[in-house]
Amino acid sequence: MTTEPTIECLEATRGGLHERCVVCGRAGPAGLGLEFRVEPDGRIVADFAAGEAFEGYGGMLHGGVISAIADGAMTNCLFAHGIAAVTGELTVRFRHPVQADRSLCVSAMLVEASEPLYHVQAEIIQDGVVKATAKGKFMQSPGGKQP
Repeated sequence: MTTEPTIECLEATRGGLHERCVVCGRAGPAGLGLEFRVEPDGRIVADFAAGEAFEGYGGMLHGGVISAIADGAMTNCLFAHGIAAVTGELTVRFRHPVQADRSLCVSAMLVEASEPLYHVQAEIIQDGVVKATAKGKFMQSPGGKQP
């Protein structure tokens, strides 16, 4: 498939590509600021404390924010494998409302790699309940495979 995911590979691949990313960028002041880590089982994980600034309906996290968090997790999952790719298709299933006043955990896992196409899955968990799941198809960017 690809290299085993590592935090070093994630940081090196993300490098200058995502400095201002609204989900994981460090240079943009208005972003979500998610910091991803690599778990021993190969999943990419981040925690997020939303707050009312990200609400849609009162008290609930906006669906667009949920989608962006899932997309960002899947992109960073690919970075951890040394792959720079763009989203070709994103499908999000909203299972339960995500409360804006409580932290959530997002995780992503590479499911299938057939260069230049990658299938990745993500889930958002809050209070031990799967609140949303996502599937994405990503297309490798030109020059997007790291050594």
